[in-house]
Parts: sequence; structure tokens; C-alpha cells
Amino acid sequence: MSAINITIIEDEEDIQHLLTYNLEKEGYHVTGFESGEDGLASLLAEPPDLVLLDLMLPGIDGMEVCRRFKQNAGTRDIPVIIISAKGEESDIIAGLELGADDYLSKPFSPKILLARIRAVLRRKAEPLPDNSTAIQVDEMMLDPRKFTVTISGVSLALTAGDFRLLHYLASHRGWVFTRYQIVDAIRGEGYVVTERAIDVQVAGLRKKLGDFGHYIQTVRGVGYRFKDA
Repeated sequence: MSAINITIIEDEEDIQHLLTYNLEKEGYHVTGFESGEDGLASLLAEPPDLVLLDLMLPGIDGMEVCRRFKQNAGTRDIPVIIISAKGEESDIIAGLELGADDYLSKPFSPKILLARIRAVLRRKAEPLPDNSTAIQVDEMMLDPRKFTVTISGVSLALTAGDFRLLHYLASHRGWVFTRYQIVDAIRGEGYVVTERAIDVQVAGLRKKLGDFGHYIQTVRGVGYRFKDA
């Protein structure tokens, strides 16, 4: 079995060497870059299996790298884990809203990083939802066979994570789920994530759904549910 390819974009040489050492010890193949321009060019030319991305980079910063990477049709589904000294809630939210799959604030334990990497790669390898039956909600159609959502025949640009969340809630209409139940269902049991990250994803999904966003209801103090018929 070929090694999993991980690209690190990190301008601090000591941190890049530390990450490379720990990752290669686990059997990963690692490529490192110190600038946003060089890293992004490599990502688009030869997409890896996973990206570790610093935010404060010379030239193109990490946020812009993430934005361009996630807007590219050929690379948007490749996992990105942001690793940054910028640990404020607003920074974390901004990174997740751009499509990053996880966010680690420096300093962090290499063991925690490895656990996060394994969790993200497991999620990427998960099959589509088992239920192959399309779900119709008024003018909105969810088709798990095609992994698409359309409203009045117009296709929405949703990420795989958005689709899993929407499909999970819509296939259990009226049921109330806690944030951690949602994480376990759509991202795999044991995935480490903050409650705020789920709130951010729900808010972004509502925005993408437009007039249908109100179907995802907040249950104060508990979590979320899809509006019952």
C-alpha cells in the first residue's frame, strides 16, 4: 500500500522539521514548503492526500491559500488542517468557514496532531450515506446517489461535509440531535471538534440554503433538528 502524501506549508523551519520527523516516523510521505505561493502551486499541480497549513506565511497568507485550494474543483475535497499561533475564536471560525477540516492552535502536541490527521483521513475514506433514497422537501431534493442538492431544479454548491449534515438531519425529520451526536454521525465517532465548529457549519449551510435555511432549527441548550413535516 502506497504511503499517504501530506503537504506542509509552514515558514518556521524548526516547526516544519518537527512535523516532518513525526509524520515520517508514522509512515507518511511528507513534502514541505515555506511560502504560500510555492505551497499553493504544488497543491494545485500535484494534490496530496492531506494539507497542514500555517496561516501567517510570507507572500500569500494561509487564509488565501485555503480559499483558493477549496474553490478549485479538483482539490476542494482534499482535507486541510490549519496549524496556527492565531488561536482566537474569530480566527478558528474564519478558517473553518473557508472549508478547513480542523484547526489546531500552536503550541500543540504532535500526538494530538497525529490523532487529528487519522480522524480526518478516516472521514475522507467513509462511503456515501447508506440510504440511497432521494429526499424531497417541498422544492428541495437531496440525492445521496449523486451527492447533490437542488432547489427548484437549481443545484447548490455544497461541500461533502455540508451534504452529510443536511442529509443526516433531513433523513431524521423532527428528531433532535446534540452537536456531538451530529459529529459522531457525519464525521466518525471520536472526532475531536468544538461545539462552535458545528454551529459555524450549520450557519454556513443555512446561508447556502437561502429560503430553505429555516428548515434546520436550533433547539436551545440541546442542538439541532430538521423541521418536521
